[in-house]
Amino acid sequence: MQTIPKTMRAAAIDRFGGPEVLSIHSLPVPVPDAGEVLITVDTAGVGGWDADMREGWSPTGHTRFPLVLGTDGSGTVAAAGSRIRRLKVGDRVYAYSFDNPKGGFYAEYVAVLAERVAHIPKRLDLEQAGAIPTTGLTALQGIDDALHIKRGQSVIIHGAAGGVGSLALQFAKLRGARLLATASGEDGLALVRRLGADTTVDGRQGDIKAAARRFAPNGVDAVLALAGGKALTHCLDALRPGGRLAYPNGIEPEPRKRRGIEIISYDAIAGVREFQRLGRAVEEAKLEVPIAGAYRLADAARAHERLAAGHVLGKIVLRIR
Repeated sequence: MQTIPKTMRAAAIDRFGGPEVLSIHSLPVPVPDAGEVLITVDTAGVGGWDADMREGWSPTGHTRFPLVLGTDGSGTVAAAGSRIRRLKVGDRVYAYSFDNPKGGFYAEYVAVLAERVAHIPKRLDLEQAGAIPTTGLTALQGIDDALHIKRGQSVIIHGAAGGVGSLALQFAKLRGARLLATASGEDGLALVRRLGADTTVDGRQGDIKAAARRFAPNGVDAVLALAGGKALTHCLDALRPGGRLAYPNGIEPEPRKRRGIEIISYDAIAGVREFQRLGRAVEEAKLEVPIAGAYRLADAARAHERLAAGHVLGKIVLRIR
C-alpha cells in the first residue's frame, strides 16, 4: 500500500487572469469516493481549455477558489474506492475528467470517477499517455463518430499539427483515408508530412482552395476543423455536395451553415468503452505523440505563456514528478 500524504503541491489559481495567476499551493489530497480512484499524477496535459478556465470561463458557471486546472493526465493508482474492481493500486493509468469536481490534474494527486480512467496502452510511456486523453478522445471521436471516415475517402484535417490534429491525422490514416493536412510554418508542415499526410498546405499563407482542387477535383468528402477563421471557409468551399464537416465545440469562429453540407459539432466523451476504443486505435496506428514542450509543475505559468504564444506543434505537458 502507498503512503498517501495529507497535503500535496498543486498549480492553482485564486482569481481569474493571465498566466501569472497560476502559482503553487499546498492543498489537501482529495479523498476518493466509492466510485473514484486516487491517482498519483506523473504527467498532466496543458490545453487551450485550461487557459479559458484560467481566464474565467466555466461550463457550469460556478467556480470555487483555489481552482486546480487540468483536464487530463497520467500516473499510477494510489487508492481505489470500495466499488472499484477494474483498477487496482499500482496500475499505470491515464484519465480525462473535464471540470473535475475535486480539482484538476495540475497536482500531485487527483481523484477521478473510475469510468473516466483507463489502463495506459502498452506502446505509450507515462508522458505520452498524459498528453493524450482529451486530445485522443476528441480526435478519434471526430474521425469515427462525427465523420464516419471510411477507406478511400478524401479528408481535410484543418489544424493538423496541433494536439488534436496530429492524432486525428494518424487515426484517419488508420481508417484508410486520403489526407490533405493544413498546418502553419515549415516545421508544422514537416510534422504532418511525417505523420502521414498525403498532401499539405500552409493554412495561413497557402492557397487551400487550389491545393484542395488538385487533391480532390470533385470535392473532398469530409473536413475535421480544429481551427476557425477565413482558412476554414476555404476548407468548406472544398467540400463536395453532400460532404460533411465536424468540429469540436470551442472552435471559434464556428463554421457557418451551408446548403448541401452537413455540419456537426461535438464534445469528446470519456467512458470505459471510449477508452477501450482509444487504446485499440493507439496500438493499431502505432501512434506518435508529439510533445511541444514539457514543464515542471512549478513552471505551470510558463507553460501557459508558451500556450498563449501559439504555434504549438503537438501537446504541452507538465511533469508533475
